[in-house]
Amino acid sequence: MAEPSAPAAGDGVDWAALQQQATEAMRLAYAPYSHFPVGVAGLVDDGRVVVGCNVENAAYGVGLCAECGMVSQLHLTGGGRLVAVACVNGEGEPLMPCGRCRQLLWENGGPECLLMTPAGVQSMREVLPQAFGAESLRH
Repeated sequence: MAEPSAPAAGDGVDWAALQQQATEAMRLAYAPYSHFPVGVAGLVDDGRVVVGCNVENAAYGVGLCAECGMVSQLHLTGGGRLVAVACVNGEGEPLMPCGRCRQLLWENGGPECLLMTPAGVQSMREVLPQAFGAESLRH
């Protein structure tokens, strides 16, 4: 996989540390069926880091992606907005979140949230163009 590009100047994100925390979370994944552990770490706007790992289930459709656990931890520990996220595979390399998880990241970080991808650091606006969000709902 390609090395992630350097983050934009002045974004203040320690991407190596975030990737390391995602890798540590990945090592705790429960992936006995796919053997594809995933870990994720997200920097919150108040400086906290929240993490998650995938948790599989024998009924495949009810498995949880790592991002689901991270977003749950975000809300359990006080909420806030994600500002930067690193998701890694079993080798600790950057991994692009699935479509459902991109939607979770949009909801909890918005268009300016930064994501480490195999192609480099990108904003959620780039990762999920024309996203469906709260503003798409008619109240």
